[in-house]
Amino acid sequence: MTTFLQIVARDVRLAFRQGGATMLVVVFFVLAVALFPLGVGPETAVLRRIAPGVIWVAALLAAMLSLDRLFQVDFEDGSLDQLALAPLPLELVAAAKCLAHWLSTGLPLVVISPLLGVLLELNGEAHAALLLAMAAGTPALSLVGGIGAALTVSIRRGGVLLSLLVLPLYIPVLIFGTGAIDAAAMGLEGGAHLLVLAALLAAALPLAPWAIAGALRLNLE
Repeated sequence: MTTFLQIVARDVRLAFRQGGATMLVVVFFVLAVALFPLGVGPETAVLRRIAPGVIWVAALLAAMLSLDRLFQVDFEDGSLDQLALAPLPLELVAAAKCLAHWLSTGLPLVVISPLLGVLLELNGEAHAALLLAMAAGTPALSLVGGIGAALTVSIRRGGVLLSLLVLPLYIPVLIFGTGAIDAAAMGLEGGAHLLVLAALLAAALPLAPWAIAGALRLNLE
């Protein structure tokens, strides 16, 4: 457990030190959402209707900005080989790196999302659903994105291929995350959508590290 936490702490520190990855993600998220009121106009009804989809699409794209560096740096400097030979199973190493990715990119998106909800005229009920949906959905984005990052770790400038691999897998999170906020905004019960998001996260937690470890072993051979 100590080694697991050390890997998480190391990756979080690197994310803040190397090029301001966290700030880049937050700035992109804010700018992407802020452009929509300028493009579609200030009408409250229009903004409130498109808000869930706009916030989630921007979150998906923002979460992908740092995915290509999830394993790339460690692969290039040989650290990944050392981690693969360490006593800690590679599945737990993968889980630790995905957790660090969420802490440095996903968690800031969760924190900033209510402010963007205010910008897009979401009502009070929708804000609670937004927070819950983002809290359940963004960890799944990091886990699923880690699979794509592991598959493309040995490919130089594999960002485009990574996007093509990961974006289709993000669609269920996008659908149910948007649905939960939409339902709350219309005064309906959005609990079913949140439960599906939680189920997706529960499935990704054990399966994604196993898939990531297999892809990393394949690239390290």
